[in-house]
Amino acid sequence: MPIISMFYGIIIRLYLLDNKHHLPHIHAKYAEFEASIGIGDGEILSGELPRKQLRLVQAWIELHRDELIADWELAVSGENPYKIDPL
Repeated sequence: MPIISMFYGIIIRLYLLDNKHHLPHIHAKYAEFEASIGIGDGEILSGELPRKQLRLVQAWIELHRDELIADWELAVSGENPYKIDPL
């Protein structure tokens, strides 16, 4: 469960070989909240985040979508994804 970025108290992870959701996604954790968020559309697949933190994560996804897709492909093949700059 490598951490690929952290900003404003939000931890972003990309799980290796995660087969729970078939869409490319990240896992965002903030305090006691955690959510799986789609890379393509920034929508929550499961879990929850406070509205403000969700908006920050969605903005970050928008800025780094190409890097996230590349990292997703690495993670699906069992390789460690690269770190991505925070907001």
